[in-house]
Amino acid sequence: MGIFYVLGVKTFRQGFANNCRIILPILHKKETDKMETLVGRHWHCLPSDEVLDLLETSTTKGLDRFEVKRRQEHFGPNVLTPKRGKGPLIRFLLQFHQPLVYILLVAGAVTLFLHEYVDAGVIFGVVLVNAVVGFIQESKAVKAIEALARTMTSEARVLRSGEKRLVPAAELVPGDIVFLQSGDKVPADLRLLEVRDLQTDESALTGESLPVSKKADVLDHDTLLADRRNMAYASALVTYGQAMGVVVATGDRTEVGRISKMISEAEELQTPLTRKIAQFSHLLLYVILALGGVTFAIGVARGEAAGEMFMAAVALAVGAIPEGLPAAVTITLAIGVSRMARRRAIVRKLPAVETLGSTTVICSDKTGTLTENQMTVREIRTGGQRFEVTGAGYAPEGEIQQDGRTIRHGDVPALEACLLAGLLCNDSRWVEREGRWQIEGDPTEGCLIVAASKAGFAAAAALEQWPRLDSIPFESQHQYMATLHRAANNQTGVIFFKGAVETTLGRCTRALDRAGRLVELDAVALQAEAESMARQGLRVLAFARKEAASGQTRLTPADVESDLVFLGLQGMIDPPRAEAIAAVDLCHKAGIRVKMITGDHVLTAKAIAEQLHLGQKARASSEEPPALSGRELAEVPDADLPAVAERTAVFARVTPEQKLRLVEALQSREHVVAMTGDGVNDAPALKRADIGIAMGITGTEVAKEASDMVLTDDNFASIAAAVEEGRGVFDNLTKFIVWTLPTNLGEGLVILAAVFAGVAMPILPVQILWINMTTAVLLGLMLAFEPKEPGIMERPPRDPRTPILTGYLIFRILLVGFLLLVCGFGLYEWEERSGTPTAQARTVAVNVFVMVELFYLFNCRTLRKPSVRLARFSNPWLFGGAALMILLQLAQTYLPVMNRIFHTAPINGWAWVRIVAAALVVYVIVDLEKRWRAAHPKAQTPVI
Repeated sequence: MGIFYVLGVKTFRQGFANNCRIILPILHKKETDKMETLVGRHWHCLPSDEVLDLLETSTTKGLDRFEVKRRQEHFGPNVLTPKRGKGPLIRFLLQFHQPLVYILLVAGAVTLFLHEYVDAGVIFGVVLVNAVVGFIQESKAVKAIEALARTMTSEARVLRSGEKRLVPAAELVPGDIVFLQSGDKVPADLRLLEVRDLQTDESALTGESLPVSKKADVLDHDTLLADRRNMAYASALVTYGQAMGVVVATGDRTEVGRISKMISEAEELQTPLTRKIAQFSHLLLYVILALGGVTFAIGVARGEAAGEMFMAAVALAVGAIPEGLPAAVTITLAIGVSRMARRRAIVRKLPAVETLGSTTVICSDKTGTLTENQMTVREIRTGGQRFEVTGAGYAPEGEIQQDGRTIRHGDVPALEACLLAGLLCNDSRWVEREGRWQIEGDPTEGCLIVAASKAGFAAAAALEQWPRLDSIPFESQHQYMATLHRAANNQTGVIFFKGAVETTLGRCTRALDRAGRLVELDAVALQAEAESMARQGLRVLAFARKEAASGQTRLTPADVESDLVFLGLQGMIDPPRAEAIAAVDLCHKAGIRVKMITGDHVLTAKAIAEQLHLGQKARASSEEPPALSGRELAEVPDADLPAVAERTAVFARVTPEQKLRLVEALQSREHVVAMTGDGVNDAPALKRADIGIAMGITGTEVAKEASDMVLTDDNFASIAAAVEEGRGVFDNLTKFIVWTLPTNLGEGLVILAAVFAGVAMPILPVQILWINMTTAVLLGLMLAFEPKEPGIMERPPRDPRTPILTGYLIFRILLVGFLLLVCGFGLYEWEERSGTPTAQARTVAVNVFVMVELFYLFNCRTLRKPSVRLARFSNPWLFGGAALMILLQLAQTYLPVMNRIFHTAPINGWAWVRIVAAALVVYVIVDLEKRWRAAHPKAQTPVI
């Protein structure tokens, strides 16, 4: 029996195991399929009980620990998955993967081949410095996803197995019941089930400038992300109230996770400068190789020794390579970085300096960049009268006016009553810290205190005169706030009331006229006035009051149900910065289009755009509306989007994907796009734009890490200043290129002429290296300090398709290169035919090149106008560099040690006369050519 029992147990176990192998995968697949149905649902349009059923959870018990573990195994931890990027070594090595660096490496290899170890060390040193600077700058960008991951909270209050407990946010799973209260950061995407006056700050995610009131009601299926009031999203901050919600998405499946994915997938574009330098460098490589080959072939064909012709080809290659160009680009950009920093713009990536100068479209956020980010009362309507409030922001500057006349304290009793109601029915505080006025509390309430101060009211004195006894706090479902006060001198009680216009008018029976007398309420006329104010983009609040019952100390909702006296309306808005208006006008003058892309409401965006002068040209010439909402934008086909984006100036209530679409649409029309932003939702578009500009004060770490530049003052005017600096940087880079290339061309032509003529080389490779390296550092780089030319912001942006060198500039390079050939080779032959030793003749040729470059440097201070029109001493660096260059040339010519190293020899005074005369002739010819083109503008190709 024992044997049969053992065999039976063994058989049962084997059968059970086999069945498990068949059944468990089926069950696992069903479980997986069920879990996947929870992903990507539109939870906002489902009733609460249906949401709970789908997630198989309840508000009484939540999930048990076994279910939590199973879901954690399927969905993973509630964290953002960092993208695996390139390691530090690969990122460092990629710094050498640039055409200009290839040229420098070739130059270094050639100098090593020639045993010129000092020069080779200098060249390789430049390469190394460039690589280190680029590595440090670009390695910051890889922190964008890490910064985004840090926005997730560390702990959350959840309901598990019927008990409330505090757990790490990383352990949350879909179906967890989460409790929120003021001060919390939302730990995951939640569908709200119960709400008590909940307000969340979602500005980083949606662009909404004010805290958003939440509710648990079911919403329409097509409700935009920013309008989903029954959802709370991961990384949002709870500013007020309490709520209970159920987790519907965690980790990478949250809205902030989707943005993380877009950041990692967004393509980083080459800047206009890097594209043009790359094209130019490739062309230069082909030209150098071709000329070297021609030189070698012609010499060998003429019977010259192959070894000598190889050295001649090497000399030509060394002469044609502009060794100083990469260093000049880096240093000029670095100087631009320094100048921009002084104008409150911190550049994180060097090429971004020049990109700003190429910008054709600026897509700017509204809140805090174009506006003050400080709510301000702009208009008051009371007693049948309209009053304007001057000043902007929280500073106690401005006054109340009517038809241009200042209203004094006591002039209009109805106005004083309306302002006093806004001052006392208020929970915010207006304080000054470190010289700046700030609001503690709701910005909407804070601006009411500021408005009252402009009429002579002091908050402390008013509260002392009318101490508060009780209050009914604002609740989103009631849309009002009320406070009970008693006069300190006569014990008279009064109730002040503020709320939405419809809510307030429905409780009022009478109103005040201008003199403060009671009159019949005209609700229809007041509603029309409120709508007129709202069309201006103003947020309108209504104010009322009521006499309190004798001895009343408590306030209930029944006390404010009826018989209120209507006091007036106050309209407020986050006003545009005065300097932003001037900066937008300057951008328009410079041919740069400015577009507002905001998460705020359409009416508000349109009102601000009107004051900023945005889209005037579009409204005059196009049938497109001046503003598009995110909902309307979603209906625009991809094929039509570029044209719509081109014509429309204002985009409101847009999603992160739509911001990205707009940037890509504008780029498809060959625009160089600068994009500003401060929130998590801006990061993908910041990274995709030609230049991303983050806000330094209000910007999230995610936005800063994804950007190319950070504004320290969050001010649009700083962008316009940076654009101006960027244009100056590109001007100076162009000047350097136009200055240096004739030398390389002239050196190559002199070598070719010597090969064709069958004479000794007028300049040796080591002498060519001396010319190129010393003049690039002491002369050419001084152009990087050249101040901006007048009118730089009055010309249109460069066409992104225009090469660095236009036809006009190429002609200038060819002209000066030919003059160098004539002067250098001519004076070398003059000395040779006069019986001068070859070493001295070569010294003359070397000094001709240096002196012509020195004189031509002053021609290049401006590429359009004769040099005499510039302020002579506006760039003192130029004169210092020229003086040092002359001293070095004298040392190379007369010091014995320099003679041995560079194969030079001392020359007499008459040789110097001929050298300086040749340089002066070149200067005069170039200046005359510029004068001729200035007099014949039709013959001039645009320079920049």
